[in-house]
Amino acid sequence: MNPAEYFKIGGNDEHGVNPPTPGKRTPVMPYIGRSFYENEFNRMCKEYFLTACVRTGFNVYDVKPEWQDVSISQRVVRINAQNLTLLVTYGYNAYGSGETFNSANGYEVFYSLRNRYAQASRVLSQNVLEGIAETIEGRNRGVGTLDVGVLSSVNCKSTLIEPGFMTNFREAKQMVDPDFARNVAEGTCVGVCANLDVRYVAEIAPSSLPTVRRGSRGQSVRYLQWLLRTEGYDISPDGIFGQATENAVRNFQSQNGLAADGIVGRNTWTLLTGANQALPLLRRGSRGRYVRYLQQKLLSKLYPVGAIDGIFGRDTEQAVKDFQRENGLTVDGIVGANTW
Repeated sequence: MNPAEYFKIGGNDEHGVNPPTPGKRTPVMPYIGRSFYENEFNRMCKEYFLTACVRTGFNVYDVKPEWQDVSISQRVVRINAQNLTLLVTYGYNAYGSGETFNSANGYEVFYSLRNRYAQASRVLSQNVLEGIAETIEGRNRGVGTLDVGVLSSVNCKSTLIEPGFMTNFREAKQMVDPDFARNVAEGTCVGVCANLDVRYVAEIAPSSLPTVRRGSRGQSVRYLQWLLRTEGYDISPDGIFGQATENAVRNFQSQNGLAADGIVGRNTWTLLTGANQALPLLRRGSRGRYVRYLQQKLLSKLYPVGAIDGIFGRDTEQAVKDFQRENGLTVDGIVGANTW
């Protein structure tokens, strides 16, 4: 038995994104004329983290699957009913009024002295800080203490991660960068594994994953469902391959040029996990996960792309051309090796 199976990891994202929690936002970002809301990062990072935990073999619990905000007291009730081994919460820091950018910067991890497992929470926070330090750059602000309910009132060791400042221009842009969120999440998983003395699983070869389809159950199905969640599909990762999961798989396959049969074999696993794949040539009319990734990267560099929908339309093409023009590349709207 994988020792990770003995543990249950909770993931929590602060605030809401639909509608966004008031005040939890960057100053208005130039060129795109809008703020980035805190939960645009928090939720994405939580989903990457829980995916990494499932890949490693842990049991997981999503404290707040809702898109809207949920009160701390309600989340504490949920957490304390789950008999969790530990809880990880994602937030994003801010300094000053929040209306203008300033120089405050760096990443920090918190625990509460009021937690019944305060010493264990401190060790967990230090492990997580060390894991994140391996995967992201920036100023390491260390471990601090903070008395909020998801740290102080839960019946398990608990840590809160703030990987940057919304009020720092460079770090604000990272909030919508999927690579930054994934790196924070993977570093967190590294720290959790160190804390629990479990081997961290960085990736699983698609050839070792079983073919799953309607009616399948278990950890591989749960891993599939979390991968689909990170691709934007709003499904419940319950480990049961039902109608909603099949519909999401068919949609993903169709959007990415695969046979839309709802069966997850090597080709679908390979595309979902991104294993050993080179970034493809993209142009107007392209669709799929790599177009969505392109759109996220362009937005993180403040090029307006419209909806993050995985469809390479007019707005995405114009953003690519603007990026190419401003970086001395051939302005053809085609994303090849140089533009990548």
